[in-house]
Amino acid sequence: MSAKSPVITASSATTASSVAEAEATRNVVQEFLAARMAGDTGRLVALFADEVDWLLAENPAVPWIRPRSTAAECAAQFTELMEYTVPEDAHASVDTFLVDGTDAVLMGHVSGTVRATGKTFAGPFALRLTVENGRITRHHLYENSLSIAEACAP
Repeated sequence: MSAKSPVITASSATTASSVAEAEATRNVVQEFLAARMAGDTGRLVALFADEVDWLLAENPAVPWIRPRSTAAECAAQFTELMEYTVPEDAHASVDTFLVDGTDAVLMGHVSGTVRATGKTFAGPFALRLTVENGRITRHHLYENSLSIAEACAP
């Protein structure tokens, strides 16, 4: 009886690499969510890459929605959101968390109240994040921008 060593192929090595990459992505996204929940902008700055592919449909009626590209600008979005909305009315739930290599997609529901108007907004969202070298390089958010704009209108 002879002992056989396991056969390692390029395919299995690639699969192991993909699994490790996906786990690293999942860990960074979970850190991102924890930092957002805690309002830890310093940690958010550290999680974002120096340059970020930021996509959030511009909406002149919504003061916290604007183009961003640096780690500090991306992290500041949370602070600005809290300035313009009622923090105790802010709610977000994640129903789906998908990871494929360096990409993650979160889907869920968000709601809140605009401080200046007292009006509420609500709707589904999808967030696509890309993580490279332990930092977020892509942040594309798709949300019910009409509901948010209407809540900001006097």
